[in-house]
Amino acid sequence: MLTSNFSKALASTALTASILILPACSINVKDKNKGSEARVDIKTPMGDIHVNEQPDIRDTGLSLYAGARPASKAGGNDQKSANVNISAMGFALRVVAAEFESDDAPDKVIAYYDKELRHFGKPIQCHGHWTGGDVDADFYKDKDKDKDEQGGKPVSCRGDDKGDSVELKVGTQDNQRIVAVKPDGKGSRFALVFIRTHAGKDEKI
Repeated sequence: MLTSNFSKALASTALTASILILPACSINVKDKNKGSEARVDIKTPMGDIHVNEQPDIRDTGLSLYAGARPASKAGGNDQKSANVNISAMGFALRVVAAEFESDDAPDKVIAYYDKELRHFGKPIQCHGHWTGGDVDADFYKDKDKDKDEQGGKPVSCRGDDKGDSVELKVGTQDNQRIVAVKPDGKGSRFALVFIRTHAGKDEKI
């Protein structure tokens, strides 16, 4: 769900930030193999980066579907959950994402989260191939419009409308919640994602 490209970009950002101002930065890494969750905290005069592999699902603003359990890693190196916070030079990004499995059919999971998401507006329903709630970060495509204006645009569907995955989305490009659901054997696999970006003097989100 947190794709390899996203992970590589995040790692590159963290590395660049630490190299540019290494003498003034603080780096703290906790290894999950030593009795705690994997966590990276980088603090610099230019900004901070915090990554935690075990997010609190309540940070998405959604509750966990009854009986759901954390998704197993079915091969590959992609992480199934993370809480990422980046704040630097008037820009802030927060991504909270986690993937789960349920023995219930996708229709039940979709109905549950369609109701949950209505606390934040009227969700749209998109159909396509499984992305695990992966986010198209390049939504500033119209160079003639201000980024704040584009970030305030309502969420929309993407892709070819083919596939067995359903995404429920609500919010705007820079403040959105996504629930992606697909069949998994006799049950379901689903991802809960919260994304918020902010640009301006206040970097806290």
